[in-house]
Amino acid sequence: MLAINAGAFIALLAMNAVDWAAQPTALVWQPQGWLGAFLALCGVGVGLSGLRDGLAAHALFRRTAQEEQRAVDAPVRFGHKPQRVLVTGGTGFIGQILVRHLLADGHAVTVWTRDARAAAWGFGGAVRCVQALEQIPATDDVDVVVNLAGARILGQRWSERRQRQLMQSRAGLTSTLVAWIATRPRKPWLLLSGSAIGYYGVQPQGDTAELAEDAPPQDLFMSTLCQAWEQAARGAVAHGVHVACMRFGFVLGHQGSLPQLLLPVALGMGGRLGSGRQWLSWVHVHDVIRAMAHVWTLTEQQEAANGAAAQAFNCTAPGALTQEEFTRTAASVMHRPFWMPTPAAPVRLLLGEQADLLLEGQRVVPARLLQTGFRFAFPDARSALTDLCRPR
Repeated sequence: MLAINAGAFIALLAMNAVDWAAQPTALVWQPQGWLGAFLALCGVGVGLSGLRDGLAAHALFRRTAQEEQRAVDAPVRFGHKPQRVLVTGGTGFIGQILVRHLLADGHAVTVWTRDARAAAWGFGGAVRCVQALEQIPATDDVDVVVNLAGARILGQRWSERRQRQLMQSRAGLTSTLVAWIATRPRKPWLLLSGSAIGYYGVQPQGDTAELAEDAPPQDLFMSTLCQAWEQAARGAVAHGVHVACMRFGFVLGHQGSLPQLLLPVALGMGGRLGSGRQWLSWVHVHDVIRAMAHVWTLTEQQEAANGAAAQAFNCTAPGALTQEEFTRTAASVMHRPFWMPTPAAPVRLLLGEQADLLLEGQRVVPARLLQTGFRFAFPDARSALTDLCRPR
C-alpha cells in the first residue's frame, strides 16, 4: 500500500512539474564571500571523503573475495573429517579468515558474537551465529572450540579499569566458555585457545637468545594477562578436553595492526622506532590458519594414544627481525625511503606501560610447530610483505 501511495504521489508531482518549471523562482544567487568559499571547499572535502570511503569499501570487498578464493585454491585441511566447530571472536581479523577456511573444508560453524544478526549477514547465512552460549541446544554437539575472542590490546592506555576490561575479555570470557563446556552432555574433544607471545614479557635489547615454549613468563601486565588467559583455558582439561594455547606473534594481514604500522612507510616517512633494536616476532595470517589446522590434525592423531592435556605452541615465523630490519624490508617492498626515526620518549609518554608492545620485544621461535613437522608458507618477512603489499 505504501508503494502504491508513493507511486501516485510521484505521478501527481510529475504531472505538475512542467507548469511549475515555467513559473518564476524565488531562488536568487547570493554570494557569501569567504564563508561561501570555505563552505564550498567543505562540500568538496565531504565529496572526496565519500569517494575515498567508496573505494575503500570496494577494495575491502575485493580482498574478502580473494580470501574466499584463496580458501578454495589453497585449501587448509582441519583434521580428517567434517566437525561441528564453535568459534569465539569469529568476526575479528583472524576469526573471519578462519571461518571461511573452515567452511571451505566442509565443517559446520557456529560463531558466538555480540551482534549475531550482523555476523550472519557478513557470512552470507552460511554460519549459525548466537549471542549467548545457551542458545546452542544441548542436543547439538560441538566437536571443536576455537577461542579467539578478546578486546583490542593496542589502543587505550592500560589504566586499572582498562586492565580489568582486558582481563575480563580474555581470561574471564575463557572461564565462561570452559564453564559452558562443563555443562555439555557431550564435551568437545579439542579447545584451540588464543594467547600471545606477550606471555614472555620483554627481552633486553641486544639479547639474541631464542624463546621457545618453555621460556618463563615475567611479572608484567601483558605477561600476567596471557598467563591468566591460558590458565583459564587449561581448566577444560578437567573435562576431558585437549587444550592447545596458540601464542600468536605480530600477525600480518590486511586487517589488524599492520596497516597502521605501514602507514608511515606508505607516506615515505618510514624509519626505526626507538632504538630499532627490539625484536619483532611476526607471522603471516595465512600461516596462523595453517598452524591451527596443523595442531588440530596433530591432536586428532594423538587423541587415542594420550589422555587430555594442555600444550602451548608459539605461532611465529622462524624469521624474527629487529624492528629496524622489518621496517626497512617493508620500505624496500613498497619502494619507499627509510629515513625518519621516531624517538621512544613521546611513545612512552603517550602509551605508558603499553609502549613495551612497540619499543620492547621478544625473539620467539616456533619450536614445537617445527618439531612436529609444520612448514611455513611465508618463513621470511620479505615474502610475507610482498604477498600482502602487492597490487590487488
